[in-house]
Amino acid sequence: MMNRMAGCLKVTAAVMVFLAAVVFQANCESFGMKRVRNAKVLGFGWKNCGQPDAPAVLKTLTVSPDPINIPGSLTAAASGSTLVKLASPLSLNVTLEKEVAGFWVKVPCLEDLGSCHYNDACEILNQLIPPGQDCPEPLHTYGLPCHCPFKAGSYSLPQTQFYLPYMDLPYWLTNGNYRVQGVLGGGGKELGCLKLSLSIHSS
Repeated sequence: MMNRMAGCLKVTAAVMVFLAAVVFQANCESFGMKRVRNAKVLGFGWKNCGQPDAPAVLKTLTVSPDPINIPGSLTAAASGSTLVKLASPLSLNVTLEKEVAGFWVKVPCLEDLGSCHYNDACEILNQLIPPGQDCPEPLHTYGLPCHCPFKAGSYSLPQTQFYLPYMDLPYWLTNGNYRVQGVLGGGGKELGCLKLSLSIHSS
């Protein structure tokens, strides 16, 4: 199940970039993945897409260099806040679109990747980082949580360098322009919404 969650670059603002790096290292060959030897991520952008009074928001996110080379080093910093406690179950609705001939086409949910609905993002975190295990670096150093519940308050990840190794990607995710929207919900209400955009060029 952990291998299927590579499309969820998203659960908590402060840990989003770190989780992406962790999940993409998983061996996903059984789900139609291809090993990427060299890739570039260009034009990374983001914005909040929730209501003005949404309780969970990403305040800042910086990622460099542009392009990001895979394998290679990535420097990122992020900050966000939530006005309410984020506790299980936290639904996550992901919409992934790819640009095809000038049109944005919704990518269907395939093996839990693509435009998928996840009943509980907290359970995804538990599969990535088993409960009782210390949060991995750099989260541990900065005292950032990696499991639900997330207390109401502000979270900040100072500028930190990550190493992105060779990775496996779905065969349909290796080249093109993409945009992703993630909507977090709980208690029947929308808690936050984040949109990402990027281009991938791989070989």
